[in-house]
Amino acid sequence: MPKNSKVTQREHSSEHVTESVADLLAHEEPVDYKRSVLNVTGETWDKQKDGDEELDAENRPAWNSKLQYILAQIGYSIGSSVGLGNVWRFPYLCQKNGGGAYLVPYLVLLVIIGLPLFFLELAVGQRIRRGSIGVWNYICPRLGGIGYASCLVCFFVGLYYNVIIGWSIFYFFKSFQYPLPWSECPIVRNGSVAVVETECERSSATTYFWYREALDISNSISESGGLNWKMTLCLLVAWSLVGLAMIKGIQSSGKVMYFSSLFPYVVLVCFLVRGLLLRGAVDGIMHMFTPKLDKMLDPQVWREAATQVFFALGLGFGGVIAFSSYNKQDNNCHFDATLVSFINFFTSVLATLVVFAVLGFKANIMNEKCVVENAQKILGYLNTNHSLVPPGVGKISHPNKPEAHRGWQVVSLTCFFSSCGPLSPPKQSVQGTGLAFIAFTEAMTHFPASPFWSVMFFLMLINLGLGSMIGTMSGITTPIIDTFKVRKEVFTVGCCIFAFVVGLIFVQRSGNYFVTMFDDYSATLPLTVVVILENIAVAWIYGTKKFMQELTEMLGFRPYQFYYYTWKYVSPICMAVLMTASIIQLGVSPPGYSAWIREEAAEKFLFYPTWAMAILISLIILASLPLPLVFILRQFHLVSDGSNALSVTYKKGRMMKDISNLEDNDETRFILSKVPSETPSPMPTHRSYLGPGSNSPMEMSSAPNGRYGSGYLLASTPESEL
Repeated sequence: MPKNSKVTQREHSSEHVTESVADLLAHEEPVDYKRSVLNVTGETWDKQKDGDEELDAENRPAWNSKLQYILAQIGYSIGSSVGLGNVWRFPYLCQKNGGGAYLVPYLVLLVIIGLPLFFLELAVGQRIRRGSIGVWNYICPRLGGIGYASCLVCFFVGLYYNVIIGWSIFYFFKSFQYPLPWSECPIVRNGSVAVVETECERSSATTYFWYREALDISNSISESGGLNWKMTLCLLVAWSLVGLAMIKGIQSSGKVMYFSSLFPYVVLVCFLVRGLLLRGAVDGIMHMFTPKLDKMLDPQVWREAATQVFFALGLGFGGVIAFSSYNKQDNNCHFDATLVSFINFFTSVLATLVVFAVLGFKANIMNEKCVVENAQKILGYLNTNHSLVPPGVGKISHPNKPEAHRGWQVVSLTCFFSSCGPLSPPKQSVQGTGLAFIAFTEAMTHFPASPFWSVMFFLMLINLGLGSMIGTMSGITTPIIDTFKVRKEVFTVGCCIFAFVVGLIFVQRSGNYFVTMFDDYSATLPLTVVVILENIAVAWIYGTKKFMQELTEMLGFRPYQFYYYTWKYVSPICMAVLMTASIIQLGVSPPGYSAWIREEAAEKFLFYPTWAMAILISLIILASLPLPLVFILRQFHLVSDGSNALSVTYKKGRMMKDISNLEDNDETRFILSKVPSETPSPMPTHRSYLGPGSNSPMEMSSAPNGRYGSGYLLASTPESEL
């Protein structure tokens, strides 16, 4: 400590010190709080270590521009929903749940659940300027497990999510050839005879290419089949891209966002314009916007809409908090939350328009093929049974005659309306990998210049996945680096290498079944619990009134009362109902997966074996374990919550007054009391929870044996709140 500081001067004098920290700071000259930082932590830091490692508000990395930050949040949200949700999950749900009728519950739930909770995560990240672990340790130490649970879920999701990027990379490089390799079935030579591959002939060219050429999939999850070397190489490329994008933090990932967030919109608009020019596209879009109003009364539709809203914005993962923690504290995060939420919604609608236009075109092609095949069968039958030919039609076998032409029309219409159905997307809904790698790829084979559209489509998927992976990895790296002060580059590279090694389970021949397992069970239930606890921690433990007041100070205006009621009542109730419905759904629907049976050339639903069920249950338990574990450890003081020493750093420009390096006895003797024997016990009690009635989030107990073993009240400053 500088020799001329007041604390040092009093130490060498015989005068008893009776002043508190607030009194000491009161003797200093007036300070501009907007340019100062008051940092209270739970450990005593050496000055050298403090200067080298502590990321405080002044030297924390920041976004280069507001546009970069908005693009990062948009890229993360449109790629999330645990699997490129806006591109293949939302269109599937829209088709399954009544077309336009599904948009109504989705929009309602977006406003009453999605927007408030998204705003909440943005606000706490921006105000506290830490990752998820630091944020929830600060707000409520006993619920500090929220941050660790978020990191674990991000890790599980990142493991299999990058495999999807690897699949897209494989298809991307396969698209540079004409015709596309999945446009026709391969020919197999059996001696001197050339025959079509049986598995392909019994399914389709695109289905065969996906299951056999790309995945080389086994018949069940129990048959490992060894590693698929092609997908292993693609997974390595995918993790290399993520590592390069993340190695410098937001300095590197922020620049990537300019391309990865904007390019998908360019591709979607191009696909929409091209799709509208295709036959049957309008029929597909009309099918989308034709509402089935009875579906709006189905609770299952509302449950699936709530789940989609929840995941589409990336709530609970920690990526939203991580991104917002790099903002300036006066940033208007309310505007950001509203903007990103509705851009996300319109992106979902745009992607759905594209998908329905392409599926309408595919339905048109399928119906035309159906009509021709059935007409040929009926013509052959009628030409051999002339008594069945209607009078005045003539012989259909002479197509040049007008009578025969009328006969063709009669036969075609009969075939069309009897067996081929209307020109609309198939009734059987397609989702996930089935939509992107089978239905969409099949439709693109009929596009003029199909390789160009295929390259554009899979490049879009790679960019969507990369934008979401950056957010997911930020949900891991930012809180760990903030909390444990590890070196950013080393931790990022180590995390990518470790994830690649563990992720090899997804690139074996049975890997697709593990992707399905992780996608269905590793995130849904744990993240629902995480978001409920986030909401409770802020609204009920920290206090909604106090939180609203601090948002007013931070934003310069008071948020709408709408948020007060949604945070305190509406959102927790809705999320509790969603969690209950999810648990019931898990109990009602037996855990299983769709397996591709090579001999039958068809999918078959199989139940998970016992060992797979054990892995499934372990995923849910492991992701949720930090929540009760941290609570118990801190409730019974088995571990410290970081409140065992006092560290106060007060900055103004280059001037620093640091009393964090005082010995415990010196701190007690010279600051807190006249005589050491009269001092309170240096052993701290647990931090009192901050309820709605508290005046300041940094208020200390005035009773002996308070949190810091002291009897003083820290001076209230703008930086001492939230």
